[in-house]
Amino acid sequence: MIHLGRGHLRLCRSSLFCLLLSCVSAEGIIATVGTDVTLICNYDAKYYGKLPACWGRGAIPNRGCAGEVIRSDGLVMVSRLSERYLFMGLLDEGDVSLTIRQVEESDSGIYGCRVEIPGWFNDHKHQQTLTVMPVRPNPLKVETREVKERTVTVRWTPVFDGGRPITTYRIDLKNKQASWDTAVTTEVYNPELTQLTLVDLRPAKTYNLRMFAINDVGISEPSNVLTIMTKEAAPEGPPLDMQLETLSSHSIKVTWKPPRPDLRNGVLRSYSISYREYDPHGRQFKRWQHLSVTATRDVESIVLSNLRSSAFYGVLIQAKTNAGIGPASTAPLCSTLDEVHKTSTPSTAIRSTSTAGTRTRDNTSFITPHTTSSVEAATVWEEGTTSTTSVPPDPPVVEIKEVKGSTISLLWTAGFEGDSPIIGFYLEYKAVNASWDHRKTVVDFSPDQTEATIIEINPSTYNIRMFAESSVGTSKASNILTITTGETGHQSDYHVTTTSTDTHAAASVEEGQSGGKLAAILLPVMLAVLIVAIVTAWQLRRIKQKNGSLNVWLSGGVLRYKGAESLQEL
Repeated sequence: MIHLGRGHLRLCRSSLFCLLLSCVSAEGIIATVGTDVTLICNYDAKYYGKLPACWGRGAIPNRGCAGEVIRSDGLVMVSRLSERYLFMGLLDEGDVSLTIRQVEESDSGIYGCRVEIPGWFNDHKHQQTLTVMPVRPNPLKVETREVKERTVTVRWTPVFDGGRPITTYRIDLKNKQASWDTAVTTEVYNPELTQLTLVDLRPAKTYNLRMFAINDVGISEPSNVLTIMTKEAAPEGPPLDMQLETLSSHSIKVTWKPPRPDLRNGVLRSYSISYREYDPHGRQFKRWQHLSVTATRDVESIVLSNLRSSAFYGVLIQAKTNAGIGPASTAPLCSTLDEVHKTSTPSTAIRSTSTAGTRTRDNTSFITPHTTSSVEAATVWEEGTTSTTSVPPDPPVVEIKEVKGSTISLLWTAGFEGDSPIIGFYLEYKAVNASWDHRKTVVDFSPDQTEATIIEINPSTYNIRMFAESSVGTSKASNILTITTGETGHQSDYHVTTTSTDTHAAASVEEGQSGGKLAAILLPVMLAVLIVAIVTAWQLRRIKQKNGSLNVWLSGGVLRYKGAESLQEL
């Protein structure tokens, strides 16, 4: 006799109920966006044989699969909703597990597996809940596109966004020897970007650059680190501590030190020494004489010889890199000693020293040689020939798209291309209080490019202008933008003013804004001119009829008329 307690009876009733209704086993799986997920479902193929099976989305209904995504006939897959749904297991061995490739947040939900076993309430049903979580973006792969003296352009390809849109790119830039804690950090709020230019860098300096992608889940791992060395530029500082020392009646010694290290802008290769003679009143007397000295020491010197006795000389020294020559260092004029004649009583010669910065009667920055290697400029007259002048392109019109923090987004519109297609644009960029020839930054763009984003490393107020280039020549400068950026890495207000260096560019910029105003002004003016013309013609006709001859002169020389013909015939 078998005795079952109440607990056992409840278990038996529950098992019988589950058997009759074909109960469903369930479990949950958590995955991250972009990964492959496999939902397990198996049956005993050796016992039951090869059976049809299906997977659907949502709770498993009484028959079939709701929202079916894939189906097998027991041997092969016969249908599927997307190529992302796969049977990766051995179907003939009863493995009907579902694999979903590169899951997305929208793949989250309930998935049901049904194996169709013959007979009532015999189907094997297995239900799983999939939760797909978004993650941070993948790290960027950054590469260098162009490096110049004060600019660097980098680009990257879009990466997996982690299931949430990328909203921001972050750029870190530092000196190579420094730690990342000292890096200048800039955030760019344009997820469509794949290229940007950093400006206002130092020439001949080595930098490290890395980038991050950011979505609302978090920030990516850092990109690869670029090591960038900007190109050399001409020195920005003059040689230091220049001194002139009289040695004899025919020689002067010149000593100096290199420019400040931060103003050398590269490896110093040589120095250009120019000197010439002046009269006692400090006026230029001779042409320049030039020498070159290789840069080798911390204190350089040279002796100027074969000079004229009792003469004043000025000297100018400039440092050179491979990229160009820098500003001059000067000292007050220095005179050679008087000539000593053998027949006269020997006297003590007085040695004079001239130091840069010492007040003398003349503090000029120019120099005179005793002899000259210069060639006088000659005017060459050639026979005139008739030639056709090719037309260069019109300047582009530049506008501000957006300024955030130290990031400036620009867009421009090309003008008439002239006699040859435009082959590129270039942008000039300088501090507002500097001249265009001083520390001018140039950024090149392709002919099909119409917008760009640049990052200003040292926020301040700057001028920007653009040029168009063709095989014929370069356009005039575009309108000039004056932009004030804010603190690096912070969004701030900005001010933009536009001026034009070219009439056509200014007309293009203002055409859309002032067309209505011009029409309102020109219409009454044209009407007034027409009325005056009619009245004048009537008066002239009366005078002609009376005198038979007419002389008209306009002060500007535009209209000159003499005779008895009618004005209407002109």
